[in-house]
Amino acid sequence: MIQRSDPSAGDRRVPRVLIVDDSAVARAALSRFILGSGRFELAGALPDAQRALAFLRKEAVDFILLDLVMPHQSGIDALPELLKAGAGARVLVVSSSAADGAVVTMRALALGAADTLVKPGIGAFASRFGETLLARLDLLATHGGNRALPRRATVIAPPPFDAIAIGASTGGIHALASLLEQVPAEMTQPIFVTQHLPPSFSPFFAAQVGVSAKRPCAIGQERRRVADGEVLIAPGDAHLLGGLQPDGHVAIRLSQAPSPTGNLPSVDPMFTSLAQAYGPRLLAIVLTGMGRDGLEGARAVRAAGGTIVVQDRNSSVVWGMPGAVAEAGLADAVLAPREIGAMIAARRTGVRA
Repeated sequence: MIQRSDPSAGDRRVPRVLIVDDSAVARAALSRFILGSGRFELAGALPDAQRALAFLRKEAVDFILLDLVMPHQSGIDALPELLKAGAGARVLVVSSSAADGAVVTMRALALGAADTLVKPGIGAFASRFGETLLARLDLLATHGGNRALPRRATVIAPPPFDAIAIGASTGGIHALASLLEQVPAEMTQPIFVTQHLPPSFSPFFAAQVGVSAKRPCAIGQERRRVADGEVLIAPGDAHLLGGLQPDGHVAIRLSQAPSPTGNLPSVDPMFTSLAQAYGPRLLAIVLTGMGRDGLEGARAVRAAGGTIVVQDRNSSVVWGMPGAVAEAGLADAVLAPREIGAMIAARRTGVRA
């Protein structure tokens, strides 16, 4: 078994990068950026997924730069195998096909890719692209900070809740799918989701979430009443809010007001509005993501008496958003996504883990 050091234990070694691309020109350009950075080590540059899998059986890497269009086996088809063989390596898809839109990008992210980056055409590997690539790797390498908090699972099952609110960013699509797959289809509480995505991705994301959640899923619309058991997704160009109506029902409101973090959509206003609507019977969840979006909203949830659960550092692509909430002492539990889903299921079915 390949032994990997724990980056949270103060390990300062240089992260290793494996390039998998059938284009010799692309391999050479990507290698040049990695070697010239001084911050990353080039572990190898290979032309296809099968050679990459053989390499990973013998060598440990931290990152895999993966093209999607390759002979013999596409990057998309090989992605699950590469993630398994990489044993914790993060995959950054670098492919011209990522420019085709949401379908291929959503599929790669749902399968577990950490991020995607559009590869320029041959002859267009300018220094600006190299800077963008290295910035993405830097973000993933920091992993939300060097300080690891103890894994806390003090809440085996949360108090009774009437609604679930989930916020996520980088790495959140895969994490959300892992969580929702554990939630029983018969659960009647509505689920509100804010995932940082551009507007054009929203329909594809909603369809993906509906499959994972095994329940109706829709993009939030102004004044739409919240129905039992459905998942409501923030559109890419507005905050998803919930407002309590005079008859006691909750209806959707959309807003484009600036948020403290600058995100649109933002987790903070969603958490804050739902804390006002559901009070102590709101379960708020913060999954992997860059930045601090969700922190101020978590304070509102805590003030209203609600329950807050965040994703643990080890399973997060970037432990920025959940880490900010945990470090502020607001988290009732720190768990992996599948464990969060199982916790919800335990509350729903009355079975204690």
